[in-house]
Amino acid sequence: MAKPQVPIEVDEDTGIWSVDGMPMILVPRHFFVNLHDAVEAGLGAEATRRLWWESGRLSAYQWCRKEAATHGLHGFDVFRHYMKRLSQRGWAQFTILDHDGATGHTRIGVRHSVFVLHHHGEGERRKLCYPFRGWFVGALDHVGEALGRPFGPLASEEIHCAAEGEHDACLFEVRPA
Repeated sequence: MAKPQVPIEVDEDTGIWSVDGMPMILVPRHFFVNLHDAVEAGLGAEATRRLWWESGRLSAYQWCRKEAATHGLHGFDVFRHYMKRLSQRGWAQFTILDHDGATGHTRIGVRHSVFVLHHHGEGERRKLCYPFRGWFVGALDHVGEALGRPFGPLASEEIHCAAEGEHDACLFEVRPA
């Protein structure tokens, strides 16, 4: 197995893990996805989508703001860095397919999503990767604001999901709302 590509620091006194000074939590993938599934079962798919949208958008925005300052990144390089780090942390493999710097319109391919892998073979034939929608928007919101030309409200849609059984990857599109 490859060595971590991201430097992880563990505080000997507290046990807190951090990457680039940002506290992290390491949990097994099945725990996280089981928790997500339980929330969806308890609250319903639409309420869970809203929760993921709001918390994911805010968290991505905050992460990008901090990482931009930590690494001296600017513009769309922050979004590229975000996709790289998400890929390195096991969420999925994210590929930026195209991006319009004037509008924020971006298409992202997603392979090996934790949500698809967890449900592989269980007959789930629906879009499972919706939690990523808000992440893309929050990151792009940061990019637009940092460039001094906010993209305005952005919408994000999972066009298709590998879990639907017709594609080997998920496809997302972010566009002006």
